[in-house]
This record gives sequence, C-alpha cells and structure tokens, in this order.
Amino acid sequence: MPKIRVTKRFHFEMAHTLYEYDGLCRNIHGHSYNLEVTLLGEPKKQPEHPKDGMVLDFADLKNIVKIQIVNRFDHALMVNELVSGEQIELLQKTTDRLILVGFQPTTENIVAYIAEILQQHLPSDVSLFSIRLYETVTAFAEWFASDNQ
Repeated sequence: MPKIRVTKRFHFEMAHTLYEYDGLCRNIHGHSYNLEVTLLGEPKKQPEHPKDGMVLDFADLKNIVKIQIVNRFDHALMVNELVSGEQIELLQKTTDRLILVGFQPTTENIVAYIAEILQQHLPSDVSLFSIRLYETVTAFAEWFASDNQ
C-alpha cells in the first residue's frame, strides 16, 4: 500500500514577547499564525468501511489540532518562564490565557513545541510528517520528523 501525506491548515491569533531580546520583539506583540500539519500513513483498505481510503479523517485531524493547539493558543500570550515573577503576576491580571513555557517563544521553538504536543495525541497508525508555522505572511518555521529522529 502506498504511503500518503495529508495536510490540514489552521489559524490562530497569539501574542508573545521575547525575553531580553535586543529588538522590537522584546515588546508584547501578536501574530496571525497559520499552521499546516502534515501526517504520513497508509490509506485504510477496508472496502465496507466509510473511512476506506483515508489516512486519517480530516475531521479527526481537525479535532486533535483544535483541542490540543488552537483552543489553547488562540488569543493567548506566550511568555518565557524566565520573566520575573512580578511581571508574570502583572500579566496574569490582564489575561487568563497566559502560557508560560521553558523556552524563548520564537516561531522555531513554537513549531517544535507543537510537534511535541501533537505526537502524543495522534493515532498509532499515522505519524507526524511535518509542521509549518507561519508567523507572518512571508515568514515561517518548519519541523520535519525525519530531521528529529
């Protein structure tokens, strides 16, 4: 059976700040993120089954990504946990959607974080092939499973 890649696109709005960065991105700012998730697998070969010929039902992929990523990240503020406790307390007074992470929240690190999360929630008969995360219309970071084995 042939291996097939399937991709679904998602969108979310999220703010972040880069801890002690030497440019404008040290300020809290937001992006309209576009996310492409590509899975690899063999289409089901079950002629009597309604999902015959599918690697994974796009509705199932949508549910996984919406629950694990979009619903958590959309309209949130992602901040490096190195930010002072006093600043974190102030931020918590302005939002209930604060995501503290143990890394600098660059697009490169966020795409790797998304891959880590999604790999834990995919069915065993498909694998995460790649993720592309657009921070702007012209700038994105990519994660490929083959580069991370």
